[in-house]
Amino acid sequence: MAVRVLVVDDSSFFRKLVADILKGDGHIEVVGTAVNGSDAIEKVEKLKPDVITMDIEMPVMDGITAVRRIMASHPTPILMFSSLTTSGAQATLDALDAGALDFLPKKFDDISHEKGEIKRILCARVRVLGAKGLAGKNPIPSPAMKIETVSGAATTRSASATQKKLTAVKVVAIGTSTGGPVALQQVLAKLPKEFPFPLLLVQHMPASFTGAFAQRLDKLCAIGVKEAEDGDVLMPGMAFLAPGGKQMLVEQRNGKVQICIQDGLPGQTYKPSVDITFSSISTVYPGHVLGVILTGMGADGREGARLLKSGGSAVWVQDEQSCVVYGMPMAVAEAGLADQVMSLTDIGTQLSQRI
Repeated sequence: MAVRVLVVDDSSFFRKLVADILKGDGHIEVVGTAVNGSDAIEKVEKLKPDVITMDIEMPVMDGITAVRRIMASHPTPILMFSSLTTSGAQATLDALDAGALDFLPKKFDDISHEKGEIKRILCARVRVLGAKGLAGKNPIPSPAMKIETVSGAATTRSASATQKKLTAVKVVAIGTSTGGPVALQQVLAKLPKEFPFPLLLVQHMPASFTGAFAQRLDKLCAIGVKEAEDGDVLMPGMAFLAPGGKQMLVEQRNGKVQICIQDGLPGQTYKPSVDITFSSISTVYPGHVLGVILTGMGADGREGARLLKSGGSAVWVQDEQSCVVYGMPMAVAEAGLADQVMSLTDIGTQLSQRI
């Protein structure tokens, strides 16, 4: 069954560009277009699309307002198109807070200089969001269930049966992608100011977005959050967000554990990469890391989780029901590397209570 898409943009050129790309995919059907947010709301009610692509800046009604109203009346997966600027970053984060699930740069050259790659990425994002279905389709069971992997065998048990403390943990590392900005906000907002360990955050995000995202998290959370810089010293109650377009590692310097920011190498798919950060942490803190993989497309984090596990560290992953995209967590779980699988609503609580 084809994913039915509504394309929303005030530019007739961009509407046609996006629609033509999507029409070239045999698994996608463009059911209509809209010229502004108000038009989009009417078209959503009439056409009931599976996915909406949405511009942010439009006359009559902007994209953020439209997202908020659509999610209140006809919850639908929405992919935003945004500019890679500071103001664009703030607007995109506002759109994600309003209920949009993902975003792509509106300037396609910022995605890739290869037309074929642009088409592949856009269509893949739309198909994945289409598969997610309407928000709230898969309610999270209560009480939240956990899956613990013991010697490769998965057993299901309730939250109340898994309250042991992870006494060996010295640092928490969290990796995520699609759906991650909202997921990270939900997890970190539950941590107390006196959280006893440093946190390293890897979110697939453009370089122009990570600074604004870190500032937003810092304002919303009791713990401190900053965009990581080379030489930052890890400290309890402080979260360091990997800068977009770079790789974040840690190393021992003068008796302290410090962050090392490096340029991404040619051929690296993700900048920042969860695998690279997790690999670095596994070397500096063998057996003392809690790795957490949240919602995201692809498999970044699986090999990093493998290194953490081989050194004796623990790995948690978000469950399928609460993920925007069950890709990264699934890759770790299916490889037998997850000590626990839990709902997003439970992860922050468990971090606060158990370590």
